[in-house]
Amino acid sequence: MQRRGAGLEWPRRQQQQQPLPLAAGPRAAAMAPPSGGVPPGLGGRPACALLLLCYLNFVPSLGRQTSLTTSVIPRAEQSVAYEDFIYFTVFEGNVRNVSEVSVEYLCSQPCVVNLEAVVSSEFRSSIPVYKKRWKNEKHLHTSRTQIVHVKFPSIMVYRDDYFIRHSISVSVVILRAWITHRYSGGDLNVKWEENLLHAVAKNYTLLKTIPPFERPFKDHQVCLEWNMGYIWNLRANKIPQCPLENDVVTLLGFLFASSGENTGIVKKFPRFRNRELEATRRQRIDYPVFTVSLWLYLLHYCKANLCGILYFVDSNEMYGTPSVFLTEEGHLHIQMHLVKGEDLAVKTKFTIPLKEWFRLDISFNGGQIVVTTSTGQDLKDYHNQTISFREDFHYNDTAGYFIIGGSRYVAGIEGFFGPLKYYRLHALHPAQIFNPLLEKQLAEHIKLYYERCAEVQEIVSVYTSTVQQGDRRQEACDLRNSYLDLKLRYGRPSTCRALLWEKELKAKHRSLFQTLLEMGLVTVLRNQSESVLEIGGQIFEKAVKRLSIVDGLHQISSVIPFLMDASCCGYHKASYYLAVFYETGLNVPRDQLQGMLYSLVGGQGSERLSSMNLGYKHYQGIDHYPLDWELSYAYYSNIATKTPLDQHTLQGDQAYVETIRLKDDEILKVQTKEDGDVFMWLKHEATRGNAAAQQRLAQMLFWGQQGVAKNPEAAVEWYAKGALETEDPALIYDYAIVLFKGQGVKKNRRLALELMKKAASKTLAGEYFHKAAQGGHIEGTLWCSLYYITGNLETFPRDPEKAVVWTKHVAEKNGYLGHVIRKGLNAYLEGSWHEALLYYVLAAETGIEVSQTNLAHICEERPDLAKRYLDVNCVWRYYNFSVFQIDAPSFAYLKMGDLYYYGHQNQSQDLELSVQMYAQAALDGDSQGFFNLALLIEEGAIIPHHILDFLEIDPTVHSNNISILQELYERCWSHSSEESFSPCSLAWLYLNLRLIWGATLHSALIYFLGTFLLSALIAWTVQYCQSVSASGSHPTPARAPRDPTAPAASPAVTPAAGASAQDQPTVTSNPEPRG
Repeated sequence: MQRRGAGLEWPRRQQQQQPLPLAAGPRAAAMAPPSGGVPPGLGGRPACALLLLCYLNFVPSLGRQTSLTTSVIPRAEQSVAYEDFIYFTVFEGNVRNVSEVSVEYLCSQPCVVNLEAVVSSEFRSSIPVYKKRWKNEKHLHTSRTQIVHVKFPSIMVYRDDYFIRHSISVSVVILRAWITHRYSGGDLNVKWEENLLHAVAKNYTLLKTIPPFERPFKDHQVCLEWNMGYIWNLRANKIPQCPLENDVVTLLGFLFASSGENTGIVKKFPRFRNRELEATRRQRIDYPVFTVSLWLYLLHYCKANLCGILYFVDSNEMYGTPSVFLTEEGHLHIQMHLVKGEDLAVKTKFTIPLKEWFRLDISFNGGQIVVTTSTGQDLKDYHNQTISFREDFHYNDTAGYFIIGGSRYVAGIEGFFGPLKYYRLHALHPAQIFNPLLEKQLAEHIKLYYERCAEVQEIVSVYTSTVQQGDRRQEACDLRNSYLDLKLRYGRPSTCRALLWEKELKAKHRSLFQTLLEMGLVTVLRNQSESVLEIGGQIFEKAVKRLSIVDGLHQISSVIPFLMDASCCGYHKASYYLAVFYETGLNVPRDQLQGMLYSLVGGQGSERLSSMNLGYKHYQGIDHYPLDWELSYAYYSNIATKTPLDQHTLQGDQAYVETIRLKDDEILKVQTKEDGDVFMWLKHEATRGNAAAQQRLAQMLFWGQQGVAKNPEAAVEWYAKGALETEDPALIYDYAIVLFKGQGVKKNRRLALELMKKAASKTLAGEYFHKAAQGGHIEGTLWCSLYYITGNLETFPRDPEKAVVWTKHVAEKNGYLGHVIRKGLNAYLEGSWHEALLYYVLAAETGIEVSQTNLAHICEERPDLAKRYLDVNCVWRYYNFSVFQIDAPSFAYLKMGDLYYYGHQNQSQDLELSVQMYAQAALDGDSQGFFNLALLIEEGAIIPHHILDFLEIDPTVHSNNISILQELYERCWSHSSEESFSPCSLAWLYLNLRLIWGATLHSALIYFLGTFLLSALIAWTVQYCQSVSASGSHPTPARAPRDPTAPAASPAVTPAAGASAQDQPTVTSNPEPRG
């Protein structure tokens, strides 16, 4: 028996100023009078009181324990003053379904005894689960004992089973008891809370709780059905494991090229699934404890006031804690949001390095911030600063989102981000942080690239400035006079001042020096950066011109140095060319590291195709790029925001992105040029006043469609002619739009609004208002993608993949990509296979589906070309890329199904994937997909049930292969576009004929007819054999020799059985007589 309660007694209010005597045992404190005296009869002697208390505490009761009240102390005289007390003994220390408790108490007046059990769980506290009270009016001044059976809920005592589905984990169980006098507020009708306030004596104890999976199962005295009992027993003894979770979050694991524009990576923290971690996070909302560690490579300091590095945006679209920016001078600007609602910022004393990889560590520990930048191979060189504040920071990392780099609020840094780790609940010293530079080789290549480019830019800058100075000196000498004439005639010839290049540097950049000497700088360049960029553009154009000849792919290895120099000059179209050459092995050894390097360099330079290439690779997780939708969104959104601006400016090498497939001969036939038949016919019809021809001709000229060169001014003339002469609503609307935006014509909003009203009055007004809504579709799409990536709107739950899909859709409308696709199409139509392959490879690597399927088609048409110049399996790679696109064409699924079925080069056969490809083509409504699936079944293949469900074919209705075949052939026939007999209809007819023939052969009538015919045939055969055997059993007589005496007419006859003796026997050559 375990006695509890005395040591955990609640503090009492003291009625006297005298201190309580020291207790001699665990029960003494409960029995000691609050007045500080001793009970009468002890004579005030401490020794007697101590002896009595020890006796009461250690001498056990020899009586049987019952639930009845038993007097243990004789009734005292009325003159003795007793103090109320109460304590209890719990026979079992653990929480059980029914716990037996012995309550011992003494009442000096009529009283009410109260007993209550209160529990606290991880979600709620002070929950009463058991209550009991009883009166004591007769047995006063006497210590009494009451046995109480405290019953706890089953969900606190037993494990989960079929009936108790959710047992609770209880942290604290308090059993408390108190006494109230009836005439001082202790009535049975009084509420428990009020009753406790009037307690004259009280006590409590703690019961030991049992974890949920250490509890026993409850015997419910109920039998389950065998199936339900079996299912429950399968998981009855399984203890669920909490997922491993810590506070370390890897926000960025791969290098990110930040172009210094208003786009960046958006990350959002979820709440912890672990309850302890989540409780800790909530407790630290006003006392932030966290650490940020990230790698950076800066090219320049901020060109504005602030550039974003890492900052938090709350649900109200305001900066939160932490917000780290870069200043113009190279300092760090760290901003925090205070609990009282204001913002506080601080700037570091030191500057961060340029063109060198370094790690930035920032730790928050309440009001103390420690900032450290570490450089060097072992991170030994560092700057450190500690900043302390007295204000309370507000920090809730789940009530918003983090941005790495730029956003619509601030531009990002110009450089590269490396790995970024975030410790949400720990303030760590830099030595405790584990955040290595994972892509160390790639990072080293980036550093070497910019070191080389610094030399190239210095050479170009010095060269251009020297040439410009020579031009100015020559201009000054152009003034004619007699002295100069004499000097020119008789003096020493003039010489050019030699450029003082180092011999080693000249040997290192031989191709660059050769290009500069061959290049004529006829234009006056504005400043150094623009001169370097323009020289890079000229070098690039020279290289592309060599690639555009008949055997241009032969020249790739020779133009690589020129492209490298152009890339170093900041002309990053060359960077994208180099990235594609190295990633695909286009007539150069395939080098994935070099491909990544030039892709990142082009992305940092905001080159559109490079950014789309990076976005696509991270979206699909291919070519050793990690799958990261937030990182993909950062690249795609950069180009998507520029796409409408590019369309409005109509500058540069742009063309409308058209979905033209090389497999479609009808579309290829209508491709034309300004001197083509289609264009001349449209021009003729437009001149005659055909509104449709005018609109189509204007669209072709405005966007550069169908092979026509872009000419916005000519397009506006046709828009105006159609709108003013024919008053066609479509032309009126289009003309109003170009006037409103000032594209190809001077902006005139007043006339544009009048024309829009005029278009609205026409019968097609509704259609063109819808078209007007589509005119702002790109901007709407970009806003929706922003909501999907941030998740700050309730109507747009966060979905990074959907955000990438929307921005990718907009980015693929960019005119610069359309220009590359158009050049590839024109080269294909002209039969220039080298140029077509080059431009389609450049377009396909950006991730646009139509170029991927067209490139695969070219590789099928010219396998010798693909095998010779590409170091990748062209057909497999680009058909495989295309089937993972949104709305991929069905023929791509069929091609991949065939490649999986037959195998292709180094790719092995895979029947399951082949079935999936055919099923996807069938789901897209392609009859060939149904036909191929049926052929696989004919060959003995089994279509998995999930594929049948995918095709909405119920396996319970179509339980065998014959039924599935019928369904597939019927769908194939229904989806076939051929009016006459198609392979699907013939296959369906042949299958049904086979079924009819098989059913006929297995019918009872056929069995009867077959048996009858077989019996007749057997009978006829037997009869024929008998007749043949009967005729063949008698020997044919030999003709007797002629007797000259016998008459000539006597024939030889066959002797009968009863022949007479006069009949002459046949004479044989056998000399012996016959038997």
